[in-house]
Amino acid sequence: MVTPKGILFIVSAPSGAGKTSLLRELVPADERLVMSVSHATRAMRPGEEDGVHYHFVSVERFEELAGDGAFLEHAQVFDNYYGTAEAGVRNQLDQGLDVVLEIDWQGAQQVRARFADAVSIFIAPPSIDALRARLSGRGQDSAEIVDRRMRDARSELSHFPEYDYLVINDDFADALADLRAIVAAERLREPLQSARFAGALADMLG
Repeated sequence: MVTPKGILFIVSAPSGAGKTSLLRELVPADERLVMSVSHATRAMRPGEEDGVHYHFVSVERFEELAGDGAFLEHAQVFDNYYGTAEAGVRNQLDQGLDVVLEIDWQGAQQVRARFADAVSIFIAPPSIDALRARLSGRGQDSAEIVDRRMRDARSELSHFPEYDYLVINDDFADALADLRAIVAAERLREPLQSARFAGALADMLG
C-alpha cells in the first residue's frame, strides 16, 4: 500500500460560529489529521507553547519571511501579523498527513491560488440572531465590540459561496458529524484510493 500525499483542508467561519471548538474535537480524534501551526507576532499568552499554538516571531522576522515568499497566506489582524508557512504545510502533506488550515476568507483565497486541489469548508451559524447570542453570551466583550464582530461576521458570511462545503453549526454533534463525513468522503476519492492501493488493484486486474 502506497502512502499518497495528504489533503489540504481550509476551514473558515465568522467569529462565534463554533469553528475552533469543532476543530478541537475533530482533529485530535483522527491520527491522520493535523492542524497547521501559524506564525504570529503577538505576545505568547499564559499556557501557550511556541511551536504548538503558534510559532512566535518578531515583527522583523515575520516581515523577512513574508518578503522571501515563505507564507502561503498572511494578514494583519489589528496590531499583529499572522501567516502560514508553505514549507511546513508541504512537508506534512508529503508525509501523507491531512492538514487543516483555520483561516479567514482572505487567507483561503491566497491558499487556493497556490493549492488548487485544497478542500475548503465554511462553517456558519444557523441564524444571525444565534450568532449575536453566542458572541454576547461569552461575557468577555463590550456591546461595541460585539457590534463590530457582527459587522465582520456579515462580511465573512458573504464569502461562503467560494467554498466547496457549507456546514451549518446549529447542533454541535451534527456539525461535527458533517465535518467527519467530509473528511471521510475526500479520502475516498478515486485518485487517492488508486494511489494508496495501487499494488492490490494491479494484482486484481491481472
